[in-house]
Order: sequence, then C-alpha cells, then structure tokens
Amino acid sequence: MSTKAKPASPKGPTSPFGPPSIDRFTQALVNAMGVGFLAVDTIGLTILSNAIAHDSFGADPGSDLKETFPALWPKVQQVLKGRHLNSEFSLRRKKTNYLIKVNPIVFDAEKIGAICVFVESSGLEEMAMQMSFFQEIIGELEAVINSSSEGLWICDAEANVLRMNPASERIHEIKAEDVIGRNMEDLVAEGFIDKSATLEVIKARQKVSLLQHRKGRKLVITGTPVFDPEGRLIRVVSSVRDITEIESLQRELEEQEALKDQFRNHMLELQHMEFESKRVIAKSPCMVKALRQAIKVGSADSSVLLLGESGVGKGLIAEIIHKNSPRAEKPLIRINCGSIPDSLIESELFGYEKGAFTGANAGGKPGYLELADSGTLFLDEVAELPPPSQVKLLRFLEDGRITRLGGTTSRTVDVRILAATHRNLDEMINQGTFRLDLYYRLKVVPIQVPAVRERKDCILPLIHHYIDFFGKKSGIQKRLTRAASDALLWYSYPGNVRELMNICERLVVMTETNLIDLKDLPNDIVPRYQESMIQTAEWNSSMTLQQALDGVERNILIQSMRSHDNQRGMALALGVNQSTIARKLEKHGLG
Repeated sequence: MSTKAKPASPKGPTSPFGPPSIDRFTQALVNAMGVGFLAVDTIGLTILSNAIAHDSFGADPGSDLKETFPALWPKVQQVLKGRHLNSEFSLRRKKTNYLIKVNPIVFDAEKIGAICVFVESSGLEEMAMQMSFFQEIIGELEAVINSSSEGLWICDAEANVLRMNPASERIHEIKAEDVIGRNMEDLVAEGFIDKSATLEVIKARQKVSLLQHRKGRKLVITGTPVFDPEGRLIRVVSSVRDITEIESLQRELEEQEALKDQFRNHMLELQHMEFESKRVIAKSPCMVKALRQAIKVGSADSSVLLLGESGVGKGLIAEIIHKNSPRAEKPLIRINCGSIPDSLIESELFGYEKGAFTGANAGGKPGYLELADSGTLFLDEVAELPPPSQVKLLRFLEDGRITRLGGTTSRTVDVRILAATHRNLDEMINQGTFRLDLYYRLKVVPIQVPAVRERKDCILPLIHHYIDFFGKKSGIQKRLTRAASDALLWYSYPGNVRELMNICERLVVMTETNLIDLKDLPNDIVPRYQESMIQTAEWNSSMTLQQALDGVERNILIQSMRSHDNQRGMALALGVNQSTIARKLEKHGLG
C-alpha cells in the first residue's frame, strides 16, 4: 500500500485519514481553530482546509496550492525537500499580509505532506510598530535620564526607591543596586541622608525643595509629585544638584574676574601714565570717548580719519594710536599736507628718481611712504592734497604699491595711514575738490576730537597742568585765584588747546606775583567775562524787587564760596557774622 496521501473529497471515504465520520470531526476541529489552516500532499493538492483558508484564498480539499496561493508553494517545497524542518515567513496576497508557519507531515518516517497555519499580520505588524515606537521612546527617556548631569531619584508612592541615574551614583558616592528597592525612611534612619525630599512630597503632595548635606557636600534636592488621571500619587521624582561644585566654579569665576579687573586697572594705569607723559587730560565724556576709540583702534590696522578743529590735539591722538599698535617700535612719520607746495607734495610723498625734475637730487630720494615702511604715516591736513596726489594716494591705499616720481617700477610698502583735517570734507566732495572714493578709504574708522569749549571738565585741569609745566621750566610756582579760574573756565578758547597753552605760558612769564588774578588775564577774556556776570545779575521786568535782591545776594554768595574755603572767611570778606552767612546759605539752598 502506498504511503502517499491522495486528494480527498469532503463527501467520499477516499481519504487516507479515516472514515467519513472522522473526516467530519476533523473538519469541525480545524474550522474551530480561529486561524487559517490547510494540509497539502507532496504535489501540492489540498488534503484538508478550514473555512478561513477557503475565505482567504479559495483553498478547498482537492484544489491545487500552486493555483490558489502560488507564492506559498515554493516555501512548502523547501520544507518537503528537507531544507528546513519548519519555516516561518510573511507573504502578501490581494493587499493582505499573512504570517505563515509551515510544518511537515511525517508518517512512517516519510514526509507525506505539509500543514500550513496562517493569520493576517496587519494587526500584528501594527502592534509590532507600536511596540517598536514605545521601545524607542523608552530608550530615549533612558538616555535622557542617564545622561543628565543632575542626580535623579524615582520612588513610588510609598517612598520605595525604584531607580536612580549615574549622576546620583556619582553625587552620593553609592551604587544604584545598594539603594534600589529600599525605603527612604530607612535610608534617613540609617543616616545615609539627613533629609528626604521624597518623604516631604508624600506628606505635602506638592513640589518641595530642601538643602541636604552629605559627606561635606551641599546638595539642593527638589522633589516633584506625579499623579495619575484620578489624582492618585504614583511616583515622586527628585532631582539632585551638587551646589558644592557650583560654588567652587563661582569662586573660580570671581577669581578670574578679579584678575581681569586687576589687569584692566593695570592697563588703565599704563594708559594714564602714557597720557600724562603726552599731556593728555580727559575728564569730559566726549574726550574720554575719543581716547578710548584711539586706544581700541590702535590694535587694528585700519585707516583712521581724525576730525576736529585746529589745535584740538589731532596729532597727539594719532601718536596714541601708533603707540598702542603693533607698529609702535617702527617709525611714525608726520607730514603736514598744507605746508608743502602742490608742486612738491607728490615727490615728498612718493619719492623721486634721479633726474625726475630740475633741482632733484642726483641719486633720487625716497618719499615719506617709503620712510614709514612697517610703521605709520600721519597725513595732517589731508584735505589740502591736490587732486593728482589724491589719485596716487588712493591707488596706494588699494594695492599698497608706490612708484617714485620719474620711475618705471613699483614697489610694495607696508604702511598704516592716519589722516586728519579740520575742513568739512562733505562740502569739499560736493564742490569737487576732494575725491569721494579717497574719503571712504581714509574714513574706515572716523574719530571726532572735541574742541576745548566742548570739554568743560578738562579746562581747569589743563590750565593747572600747563601753569605747573611752564612754572617748572621757569623755576617759579604760580597759582590762580578763584575769580581768575572762573574767568578762564568761562572763556571759549577758539584756538583750542594751542591757545590755552599760550595763555598759560604768558600768565606764568608775565605775572609779577605768584598769585594770578583777573587783572593778569588777557584783555579779550576779562571784559567779556565781567559783562557776562553783569548780564546774569540784571533785573528782569517780570521780577519783583525782592526777587532781584535775592538773585543778587545768591550770586554774591556763590562768588564768595568760590573765593573762600569756609564760612568764617566769607563772613570776614562780606562784613557780616558767620551765623548770617550760614542762615543765608541755607535760605538759598547753598548750605
């Protein structure tokens, strides 16, 4: 008798599996399985199938698997041929994915067919995707918790430790396995910690912060409750920050800041010494700003345009820029463009070759740009440059190369250009006497140097400085009365610092006594000052007599205060007693 299974009909007794009654029982059994089921013989004919196999792809007993599910047959063959003991795989048929498992049917040690069990995998795949998504989220949360620099403790509602991250292990100097599963009350009782934020949160049912000490370290613990949708406490998350390290870092930052301040003060002292040696006095904000700009731009290599009236000290600012630059050890060459004839300015700037013009030196001559190589060239009164020289200067600023007058070859020189003018270059550009492109090449960094009349806070320090300076040169010491100081402070100095220096030198040389008073000041200062004082004391028609008298009295008191150091001296000078002076000062708000 052959052992091969033959196709069986659900109606006939031709099946090798038994009589029809058994076939009906078997059929009922496989129909109750809840998953797809079919059995095939070695040539692919269906021996047995259930309703799910019939509904899914028409697999009935006697049907050929190669026709009903062509993609499944090769997998069955692999199992029948012994390549796999069983096989699990996923196949798609008519927009449906199936998860299928194939096992061989062995009878008398011979494979006589195979059983295929299958289920739609769409739901399984969706569940698998959701599981994968949740696993990714869990993995990310694990990574966040483990990488946090703050210590994290997670406890349940009974204060049992569920987990702690590596930062907590480092901060508390303990292994997680030594505390996980233990209760916070026990840890406090054993002295492991002196306070528990978790226990406080459980009592208060709200966020709690406290300071904790452990092994000489200061820890800030913040406990946060976690509630479920019904409002039940399910977890307590405590974050731990080691402020011992923060305080240490704060101290280091403070020390660094102190060093920075010390360095800054040292630099300011050096700058002050430099300014004193160059007679730079900066008390007014506008002058302080100009000096700060000069020092700051010194470290760069940009062209600088110094703007300001004649005599304000633009040359001194240029020297400060040079002294605070990397070129400080190289030459600072000065040239006043307004003092050189137009016919010679180009040869002075760029030099000339022998025979370039009548009267030229036989061997030629380098220009100021060559002499300033690796250093700085200061072009004072740059607005006086004639147009041809403006063109050549612009070309040099663009490529750094010069050609001597009468020469045919160019050479490269490394020169920083500082320029200054008291002229209004915008007007000159509109008039066509100064090139716009040269203006912008020079004005990379503009610095406005204020006039003396704009530096009220600097005037008296400047006057005292120069009176002392010229007094030391002459071997005598002079000082100013308060009235003379007020008059000099009031004056506008149209000639700026240069005029102020000349006035100070004249006062030191020409004053007969050591005290410089109003009568010693130049005639163009005193009359205007006195006229101004009279005008401030004039009666206004809208004023009452008492208001006018009060105004005069107040001005007299102010002038007396400037001339005397105390109330006793004021009383003696004004012919009243000291109590009167005190009362009147209080009356006028001068006390």
